[in-house]
Amino acid sequence: MLAAQRVLPVLRNTDADEAVRDTTALLAAGCRAVELTTSTPGWAAAVTRTAALRDVHGRPALIGVGTVTTTAQADTALDAGAAFLISPYPAPEVRAVAVRREALFIEGGFTPGEIAAAVRAAGAAKVFPAHAVGPGFLRSLRAVLPAAVIIPTGGIRPAEVPEWLAAGATAVGIGGGLPTDPAELADVFAPVADASGGPHDAAAER
Repeated sequence: MLAAQRVLPVLRNTDADEAVRDTTALLAAGCRAVELTTSTPGWAAAVTRTAALRDVHGRPALIGVGTVTTTAQADTALDAGAAFLISPYPAPEVRAVAVRREALFIEGGFTPGEIAAAVRAAGAAKVFPAHAVGPGFLRSLRAVLPAAVIIPTGGIRPAEVPEWLAAGATAVGIGGGLPTDPAELADVFAPVADASGGPHDAAAER
């Protein structure tokens, strides 16, 4: 699903109400998976409220929680209805909660060793901060981790997303710069046409 969506919005809001408003706008634009973060005051309440929403196609929203670094945050996020957890760096205590509760965890890493360890543990990794290394770094990682789900995040602008996808990103985390105009936002999450002219379902390939 993340491969099909291509862009994973990462919301850092001033309060829970703003997080709900922004998530609702993203869902209406064709987005299904959204990452809220523990840096937002009242984030657990925002997760509960948004996890009950549906996207424009009527599918349940997949609300993840990022910047999860402690056992307490991980349990609180899952209790609130989070569909997945994301950390900014290696977080073995969060990984333990994810294993115990059979939850999806995308663990952060920066060095090849950290990223490979995250992939070995769960098949997925977040590269952070991605802007510090660039798409070439990801291209090199792909040579040794060809089947991994890798999501570069941090300092990436929307216009740079195609370059990261071409380098091998499963999806790209975007923390800012997404358009606020509904039509422009919908274009970000519009299905990609394949060479035959039909919609390209990247998720099915994974």
